[in-house]
Amino acid sequence: MIVAGDGNYLIDEHGQRYLDGVSSLWANLHGHGHPRINAAIADQLGKLSHSTLLGLSHPPSIELGERLVALAPPGLSRVFYSDSGSTAVEVALKMAFQFHQHGGDSKRQRFLALQNAYHGDTLGSVSVGGIDLFHRLFSPLLFHTDRVTASIDALEAAFAQHGSELAAFVVEPLIQGAAGMLLQPPGFLQAARSLCDQHGVLLIADEVATGFGRTGKMFACEHVGVSPDFLCVAKGLSGGYLPLAATLTTEPIYQRFLGRRSDLKTFFHGHTFTGNPLGCAAALGSLQVFEEEQVLASLPGKIATLTRALDVAFGLHRHVREIRQIGLMVGIELGQDNQRPFPPELALGARVCEQVRRHGVILRPLGDVLVLMPPLSITLDELRHLVDATRRALDEVLASLDRSQP
Repeated sequence: MIVAGDGNYLIDEHGQRYLDGVSSLWANLHGHGHPRINAAIADQLGKLSHSTLLGLSHPPSIELGERLVALAPPGLSRVFYSDSGSTAVEVALKMAFQFHQHGGDSKRQRFLALQNAYHGDTLGSVSVGGIDLFHRLFSPLLFHTDRVTASIDALEAAFAQHGSELAAFVVEPLIQGAAGMLLQPPGFLQAARSLCDQHGVLLIADEVATGFGRTGKMFACEHVGVSPDFLCVAKGLSGGYLPLAATLTTEPIYQRFLGRRSDLKTFFHGHTFTGNPLGCAAALGSLQVFEEEQVLASLPGKIATLTRALDVAFGLHRHVREIRQIGLMVGIELGQDNQRPFPPELALGARVCEQVRRHGVILRPLGDVLVLMPPLSITLDELRHLVDATRRALDEVLASLDRSQP
């Protein structure tokens, strides 16, 4: 039972402190209770807590929109707010479909996504998801999505077969988070951009997990110089403080929704708390922290420290099949000596994450993949403790399993 937060730590009802090793589900960037973000929210609370963006606006939403456009990859000039990562993707899917319909290209009704994709839990985002555990039950309710493995050859084949029917290709750039921190091969995102351009398909970059410094740059797309047609952000957008999401898109896409009222080109989609002033204020406060504390400049040293610590702790561990890392996003995949997975009924990943609490760390697994995604504000000593505690917890759980064998 968590009752308080202090910097990079969570505090339970007994006063025990835990290093927040997963940033409160990949959202917190600068630690809990950061004075700059607290002050931004408090200042806005004294002015306006909420006002609809339907037919109205307010300064924080405009200021944040300007900041996001300035930070985003080139060409993204328009911002549509919502309230979660799922809805940010949902907005992009619907906009992409409507864009083609307005353009008279009515045959473009298919979407392409990666195998094992995860893009959220609303029905549209579930439709482009591909994790059976989460999505299979709802299959009768979903629209059809074509699936492709994360290889350039497979991507080229998919576009060759369905390119003229695709509305959009949706992808998490560089790394698939909920799939188990799966890395894409070099050149994959650039190939996706090129193929989308060749076939008139829109590229949706889901940076809900990868955005705002997680990979070492503000957005993962920057690593390879790719500008998508849609950029979906949430989680770290508000510094992890309040529900807020945004879908950024280009001027040509925006222009296709303009017309007379009677043309009915409007994007009929909205949320009560879209662009909430408090959420926007928190996001502006977070972006101010990025500037004042030179957060991005501090990341290379932290990433290098984390890489070294992971290699020492897990590089030769006989029950670690693979370490996958980009920036401060890490997946440690566990397996048996013969490199086969552990039996799922052991729930080894969950056991390790329960055990690591005894060492003052909060983690949450993805099956038998241990996920480390600490706040960007984590110190070098805290990074070492995070890795060391995870190693000790793993060894303790494995020793307990050995003792229980007949």
